[in-house]
Amino acid sequence: MTGETGARPSPSRSAREELAAKLDAEDSLKQFRLRFNIPSKTDISRTSLPPNALTSTTNDSPLGNYPNLKRKDPDDEGIYLVGNSLGLQPKRTVTRIQQYLATWRSQGVQGHFKHLEDSPLPTWLDADDRAAQMIAPIVGANVDEVAVMQTLTANLHLLMAAFYKPDLKGRHKIIIENKAFPSDHYAVETQIRHHGLDPADSMVAFEPPDSQDILPTEYIQSIIAEHADTTALLLLPGVQYYTGQFLDIPAITAFARARGIFVIWDLAHAVGNVPLSLHDWDVDAAAWCSYKYLNGGPGCIGGLFVHERNSRIADDGGDSKDHRFAGWWGNDKSGRFGMRPGFRPVPGAAGFQLSNPSVLDITSLCASLEVFSAAGGMQALRAKSLKLTSFLIEELNHLPEDRRSNWRMLTPSEPEARGAQVSILLADGLLDGVMKELEERGVLVDERRPNVIRVAPAPLYNSFRDCWRFVRAFDAALGKALGDRS
Repeated sequence: MTGETGARPSPSRSAREELAAKLDAEDSLKQFRLRFNIPSKTDISRTSLPPNALTSTTNDSPLGNYPNLKRKDPDDEGIYLVGNSLGLQPKRTVTRIQQYLATWRSQGVQGHFKHLEDSPLPTWLDADDRAAQMIAPIVGANVDEVAVMQTLTANLHLLMAAFYKPDLKGRHKIIIENKAFPSDHYAVETQIRHHGLDPADSMVAFEPPDSQDILPTEYIQSIIAEHADTTALLLLPGVQYYTGQFLDIPAITAFARARGIFVIWDLAHAVGNVPLSLHDWDVDAAAWCSYKYLNGGPGCIGGLFVHERNSRIADDGGDSKDHRFAGWWGNDKSGRFGMRPGFRPVPGAAGFQLSNPSVLDITSLCASLEVFSAAGGMQALRAKSLKLTSFLIEELNHLPEDRRSNWRMLTPSEPEARGAQVSILLADGLLDGVMKELEERGVLVDERRPNVIRVAPAPLYNSFRDCWRFVRAFDAALGKALGDRS
């Protein structure tokens, strides 16, 4: 097992550290790191809440949640490279949630309709509209094509309930990759069974060809072509959670739609990570979560996209194109509180909402989306992300040969074919030891058993020095794990 081919001779550590410092100095987004609470080594090793846990700053100052400390000790800096699993907390999240709580405390039910002059928050009735306005540029959609609602798997179920219309004598199959996130499999299997069909007959789960790690676009298209006449729906990830591969969404979408297949994308690992143009790419529908690169917080509210052609409402207010489930928050807003029977959906994706969304969740999410906007949006973040992952891979390839022979990279080497994540496949028997040693060194990445660690430098808060320090820690951890194994 080896690292990427073409590894270069190792320069001195000081030269590489100086390069990281130079890249950080040139980084136009470097100040945004100060807008996030980054766990320190002390934090990572804690078994109880930190001091002043109930006291927080109310702005984006670098002091974060430790107002009684002048500045964190640089030697205590943790390395957080796991935004692909859970994004860090923006410092302004505390401010926005405190403002939400103050509204609830002082206004009670009036918070639904009453706007407070000195509050930046929308009324609770309009919170989902504000969130839709803020998320639309992130996913490349018209505002009326997105809704912030529910959670990822729930939204996938809602989309399939609306648009999966199987006919056993014609189109009834759903195509999905075999290594998709398990919840996607569960959703597809149960949707098929819900229609009285058997996944053995109606689900096509395909593997990468020839024991490859990635899914070539042409290969995916060949699977689609093979099953085109009997396939109703295609569900694929925008970024594959295990390898970090960024799939060619526009090419695959166009190929499938040209063959009469409805296309849904799971964007859990793509939203906030890579630039998306869902409307222009003609995607039928998509769903995502907000707790990874969007930094909404654990289990935070999800979102969905429905292309405008798929959500048109009949002249009489009914719906003739889909079999969507209905709930009062998807009902026409002007009559929502009239409490009358008869569902008249809101035009666009908002008409797929069921219950009123968690305003607490939306407040947390929008606090982070404010930071995205201030940073210049996805193009600026993507430019830095490409530099970060390239630097990280270069650093890994500068490791000594005896280290490189014990790992290889699963993530595509082509920069445009990956997101912010680099997946490293370790030799057998090393994962537990490496993860233990990394955590003891104040490094947080995540693992996917049996042998993969995922390293994800997020451009909003990670630095080139983070990547340099990670590789130093990884080198030491790998050496320790190899010694323990022998």
